[in-house]
Amino acid sequence: MNNNVPLSFNNKEELIKFIKDEVINTTESTEILGCTRQNLNNLVQRGVLTPIKELHKDKLFFKSDILARKQYMDDKRHQ
Repeated sequence: MNNNVPLSFNNKEELIKFIKDEVINTTESTEILGCTRQNLNNLVQRGVLTPIKELHKDKLFFKSDILARKQYMDDKRHQ
């Protein structure tokens, strides 16, 4: 997802589809990254990842941000 493009939705259903497809929680993020919640929280505290919303015991992230971090981690492993 390009961060510079404004998002717009024609109706509630489009917004719901976007959220279902593009927003993930802490558990989904740790599964993609193959890390613990503690490691994910550390990445947030260091400013490596930025949640779009923080709840009491959960965080929401753009899926594209998590996939980009996963790609970065994979690239570093193969150097």
